[in-house]
Amino acid sequence: MPSNKSKSEKNDAEKQSLRDPYDVLGVSRNSTDQEIKSAYRKLALKYHPDKNANDPKATDMFNEITFSYNILSDPINGINMTLLVLRSNYEINQNFYFCAWPFFTSGAVGNDGQDLELDLSSLGAMNTMFAAIFSKLGVPIKTTVSATVLEEALNGTVTINPIALGQPVVKKVEKQCAHFYSVTITEKEAQAGLVCRVQSSDKSKFKLLYFDHDENGGLNLALQEDSAKSGKVTSAGMYFLGFPVYRLDRSSNSMASAKDPDTAFFKKLDGFQPCEINEIKAGMHVFAVYGDNFFKSVSYTIEVICTASFAEEKESLRSVEAQILSKRLELSKFESEYKQVLAQFTEMTSRYAQEMQAIDELLKERNEIHASYTTTSPTTKRSSSSSSSSSSRKSKNRKESKEDGNQKASSNSRDHRTKKKKWFNIHVKVDKRKPC
Repeated sequence: MPSNKSKSEKNDAEKQSLRDPYDVLGVSRNSTDQEIKSAYRKLALKYHPDKNANDPKATDMFNEITFSYNILSDPINGINMTLLVLRSNYEINQNFYFCAWPFFTSGAVGNDGQDLELDLSSLGAMNTMFAAIFSKLGVPIKTTVSATVLEEALNGTVTINPIALGQPVVKKVEKQCAHFYSVTITEKEAQAGLVCRVQSSDKSKFKLLYFDHDENGGLNLALQEDSAKSGKVTSAGMYFLGFPVYRLDRSSNSMASAKDPDTAFFKKLDGFQPCEINEIKAGMHVFAVYGDNFFKSVSYTIEVICTASFAEEKESLRSVEAQILSKRLELSKFESEYKQVLAQFTEMTSRYAQEMQAIDELLKERNEIHASYTTTSPTTKRSSSSSSSSSSRKSKNRKESKEDGNQKASSNSRDHRTKKKKWFNIHVKVDKRKPC
């Protein structure tokens, strides 16, 4: 009986782990990406391990929620490539591999292979160090906003500082902490469009956040933009211009570029996707800057502007993004043509090497046939050649011995002359004009 019970419990656990991700998140199959993301964040806050330290069921539920969200948000690339990179480089440093293994088995990365977003505030110092090292090595480490920050925003206990339009603010935020800003706009300014940009001159990592007002008076995270390197700074921006504006997710292309440069080129624009929110209404809007560095604080400059005087820039942005979309379609067609030509080129180079080898072998065989036209036998030719070579060596040795003898004689004569000129190495000069 106990064994049957354990098997049934195991089957129940397997069924639980294979639940429909829509049912896990409590959303319908026709839900938008924004609705799925909102449902995930609310459930993740509820079952986060930091809030339920002594409840293993809550931890399992949190892992299942995160796994389901990653399937629905990115069904193609929802596989953790970090372990694949480590395993492919296993021979590089086995000790480092085994030291880093706890980072992947402690809940920082999903045990089932799903690509999770790490909450750095909940990691220990050792896991944070390994995450920083892997990030430097080029392994894509996705991070998420601290659950503590999101919970405080949802409860309405964060401090919000007002910011004026067109007035940049320079501040420094600590790692895994956030600074909240509010801006109030009129109906006319909302129709003209709004842009919020943040940049860091020391190339720090940060997140730009936009919050919706919750029914209970709190703030619910609606948009998130990760910083990206742009010249000598890192920057992030949100554009509410009244028409579809696109964002480029570079994380989906980072692993492809490491494995195959050609694939990375053709997949470069796959992360070019429209933003969830394109326009905002009049009233108060809340932004936040979240420090996403592993160990140090983030120095940043935030600026919110009305785009009423940027009509030309708005049209240029719309035109450029339309061209990028057309280029994305052209790339998909060009990829098939490129692969065909590349296959033909590979075949031609292989044939070139084979033909070159065949020609060299034929010419060599032709030379051997030419050399066979002689009346002397091969052994006679070898003996004659050996005798001629030995005689040449003997004559050469005789010449060398004669030259050595001549050189010795000349050296002896030179030594004798020098001895005559000197008497005990003292020069004696006699003046013949004066008698002794």
